[in-house]
Amino acid sequence: MRKIIYVLLFVAVSFTVQAKDFYVAVNGNDHNPGTLVKPFATLQKAIEIARKYPEQSIIIFVRGGNYYLPKALTFTALDSRNKNGTLTIKAYAKEIPILSSDKVLKLTWKPLGNGVFSADLKDTNLKFDQLFINGKRMVMARYPNYKEGVLPYGGAAADAIAPERIATWKNPVGAFIHAMHNSLWGDLSYKITGKDNSGKLVMEGGWQNNRPSAMHAKYRFVENIKEELDQQNEWYYDSQTHQLYIIPEKDLNLSTALIQTPQLESLITFNGTVDKPVEYINIEGLTLTHTLRTFMKTSEPLLRSDWTMYRGAAIFAEQTAHINITNCDLQFLGGNAIVFSNFNQYNTVTSCHIKNIGASAISFVGDPAAVRSPSYKYQDFVALKDIDRAKGPKGDNYPRFCKVSDNLIHQIGEVEKQTAGVQISMSRNIEVLHNTIYDVPRAGINCNEGTWGGHYIAYNDVFNTVLETGDHGAFNSWGRDRFWHPKREIMDSLVKNHPELILLDAIEPTTLFNNRFRCDNGWDIDLDDGSSNYIIKNNVCLNGGIKLREGFNRVVENNVMINNSFHPHVWFKNSNDLFKHNIVGSAYQPIRITDWGKQIDYNFFPDQASLDKARLQKTDMNSTYGDALFADATNGNFSLKANSPALSLGIKSIDMNFGVVSPRLKKLAKRVVIPTLVNLKIVEDKEVDFFNLKVKNIQTLAEQSATGMPDKNGVLVTKSNLKSILYPLVKENDVILYFADQKINNIKDLFDARLTITSKKTTTMTVFRDQKSQEITVDIK
Repeated sequence: MRKIIYVLLFVAVSFTVQAKDFYVAVNGNDHNPGTLVKPFATLQKAIEIARKYPEQSIIIFVRGGNYYLPKALTFTALDSRNKNGTLTIKAYAKEIPILSSDKVLKLTWKPLGNGVFSADLKDTNLKFDQLFINGKRMVMARYPNYKEGVLPYGGAAADAIAPERIATWKNPVGAFIHAMHNSLWGDLSYKITGKDNSGKLVMEGGWQNNRPSAMHAKYRFVENIKEELDQQNEWYYDSQTHQLYIIPEKDLNLSTALIQTPQLESLITFNGTVDKPVEYINIEGLTLTHTLRTFMKTSEPLLRSDWTMYRGAAIFAEQTAHINITNCDLQFLGGNAIVFSNFNQYNTVTSCHIKNIGASAISFVGDPAAVRSPSYKYQDFVALKDIDRAKGPKGDNYPRFCKVSDNLIHQIGEVEKQTAGVQISMSRNIEVLHNTIYDVPRAGINCNEGTWGGHYIAYNDVFNTVLETGDHGAFNSWGRDRFWHPKREIMDSLVKNHPELILLDAIEPTTLFNNRFRCDNGWDIDLDDGSSNYIIKNNVCLNGGIKLREGFNRVVENNVMINNSFHPHVWFKNSNDLFKHNIVGSAYQPIRITDWGKQIDYNFFPDQASLDKARLQKTDMNSTYGDALFADATNGNFSLKANSPALSLGIKSIDMNFGVVSPRLKKLAKRVVIPTLVNLKIVEDKEVDFFNLKVKNIQTLAEQSATGMPDKNGVLVTKSNLKSILYPLVKENDVILYFADQKINNIKDLFDARLTITSKKTTTMTVFRDQKSQEITVDIK
């Protein structure tokens, strides 16, 4: 009897120990016990078995190979652990397990001539959104044809949906139109649903941008059109006849090729509830790839930013805590890579490689119901009498205390252009550390609004940004919080009479510390439209300088701006802004600044002329100029030599430690191009009188951004005058677009148009104001 008891105890103890580790392999069987020798075949089975041991730490080791998921792996509160025991899904040894949503196609191909092959699909329920052959993503038949490296979109054409081209399309139902926003503030997409009786396209969409516009006249393309199948590596699926068409490369054998088409938009989801979040789960060393595109679902407005977004991703987490995603590769995904939606805390994304992503890489997005007095459109505003005066969020349904560190992120936004490497909205205390982010269509890092601050963004290397859009930065933020109003006159009154509104949402400072930024089509750091409560310190800005527009309580200290400068735009009185101990590469570039904040001083300029220009504004009385004596500017070391004259001002050397730190990712990461130092000369803008107004050409990106213009055409009104016959119809910061029925691109056009009208003749003008064109009738005397 005693022997039997001993045997039973041994079996029980052995089983308990064994239950801590399970194994999954592509050649396994779900009827196996899940051991190394007899593994499970599916992760879903291993997860189900792990649920039987909720009090233990369990590791599910995944052997190398391709795992085709029929549905997303879903973790709920049933999978939760606690701090004493975690559930870990982990690659075995150095093997590479690949999770995808692919359906592998076995097809019989027949040639149709002109390099085109076709195959009949027996499974008529398949989704055809992307197609991969031998791991290479094919191009959906499109016009204009795709060309690697051409921006935007790999090629665009003004005649993409011209009537003559539409007439050649027999049945364009299901095709898509992609176009940049008219002001290049992101993009728009439409699905074609048919043609009307006149042959014009019928379509739906355009909701991908929260500041609607017409399609850009030039930057557009159309895809999923059978008649546009005319180039190698293009494909088209006819959903009516269930035939797949492709023009393969000449040496490709379609009969033996691996042909895959994604079927899911998510591969891993964490779905907790308010009462029972999903907790203490680790994902390590997996490769996630091949998901559906989701651009037609990108429609939720994010407060008053330019963004709409879709709460879906290859890895999607909602109502979670202590979820760790480590050392994973996420690549060739159709939509977002990782989204943390609503309540998420103490989650991390660490040492991952994220590339070739259709939308954003990593997003934190809270619940709008947690925002007090929210507005959703740029022009919206909650009336003062109705504004909730309580500080901070309502409840806790938003991400906080999460960390994104040591990730390599590049080639994102391949489908959607209003995207970011790291996107933060309606969140608090998010850390973004030591990431390398490049080759992106818009921002590398974006803070959508001031709610609720406390973010710490440090030691990142962000470059090759704003490649396909405009009026943006490598780091971008908006601050269209409760105090902010789109009309300056109203906002001036609000903040003067109710300063208590200013920091009701941005309740903690957001810190940008020791980052390196480069943007060649905007600003390196762009704090736009009321962004408030920021500390910007010890950053190296390689090309675009630092812009601050409209906000309050910003400290900009000990930064280096190469070949550019400080761009203060449209500041309030008593902004409490501080700019000191910075090295600038040229004269300041102010726009509509009458009040220079708390302190602008102890800065280092490249030459006396730049310093003198600043002192005309009564700033920088203790600043100086000269050669900063960087340690090795040619090779990107902008720390200061021991004899640098900048040190006497209290300026300190910056630690040149940026970007990823893990050896694997450092080896893979592209290096930023270090600019050659240029002694930028002051360019004096020429202002001229026009009916007693001061006007000038739009010459800089700063002036374009301050006016909201999509380009540099038009004439900017820099100063109004009571004596002008155009007063008060024409205001400062208006841009004159038309005068006397003539289009105005520059000063010469304006004066040429002036000569066409006679004395006391009534004429019309069109000006651009408050983000829209307005026609004005004036009496010319």
